[in-house]
Amino acid sequence: MEQEMNIRLALGSAALLRKEQPKDYREVENLTREAFWNVYRPGCTEHYVLNQYRTNPDFIPELDLVMEEEGKIIGHVMFSKAEIILDDGTVFPSWTFGPISIHPDYKRKGYGLKLLQYALEKAKEMGIGLIQMEGNIGFYRHAGFDLASKMKIHYHAEPKESEVPYFLAQELIPGYWGNREGTYCPPKGYFVADENPEAFEAYEATFPPKEKAFQEGQLPLSCQSCGMPLTKNEDCGTNADGSINFDYCKYCYKDGRFLQECSMDEMIEHCSQFVDEVNKQMPKPMSKEEYKQMMQGFFPMLKRWRK
Repeated sequence: MEQEMNIRLALGSAALLRKEQPKDYREVENLTREAFWNVYRPGCTEHYVLNQYRTNPDFIPELDLVMEEEGKIIGHVMFSKAEIILDDGTVFPSWTFGPISIHPDYKRKGYGLKLLQYALEKAKEMGIGLIQMEGNIGFYRHAGFDLASKMKIHYHAEPKESEVPYFLAQELIPGYWGNREGTYCPPKGYFVADENPEAFEAYEATFPPKEKAFQEGQLPLSCQSCGMPLTKNEDCGTNADGSINFDYCKYCYKDGRFLQECSMDEMIEHCSQFVDEVNKQMPKPMSKEEYKQMMQGFFPMLKRWRK
């Protein structure tokens, strides 16, 4: 109760923090859907990730927290175990968090930062030494995060020498990471919607319909077959009913089917011919062989090739 009172005073309102309970699940999932819809991509999958993650062994129940005001849940955050593969092949334990959700009516009022700061302090008390995640540095720097590249933690889907602006990290326990170097890939549980699209669609159908749309500020989508950036409806393929498919580009997918039957290696070879176009967006040009090597690391994470 003392911790709840501290949060109340810090926020200057009746908000309090507590662990999520089973009776909260649907309300929290709806909150998450409302908070993320069309924010990072057309539609969202974060509510389904949360729904499935509660039974995942990487889920941390002690850090499954809701923020409540006047009996209404206005915020939520969950944490997960993760790992970093060191350059020598050793698996190094780390952690991540997300989704973190604030009801749209309460955004930009300090609630999200207070929720995260409280959760990070609890994580530190539990002995969690290192957090890495994907997010906006403009917000997360206020909670102590910085570019992960500064700590020599690389993102699996980007060239090793890149300063990835959305990949962030924070050492909660000084010295935990030290002078190591390694590569991070999000835990498999975060890809559950891509791995089980039919189950996700059935789950999504239990919510009121909402329109998917591209919006300014979204993270660039990649075709889940060839990696091509998807930034507008005209880039996308189509489903069997003619509706937009936001997973695949128009060159890979049309009318509900793939236009080329090929292996992942054959697709990589095909895409390698466009290295000059890719280099226009890169801080350091790559050779064709370097580009193919990068795709060998990236393509296995795409929906079409994921095993």
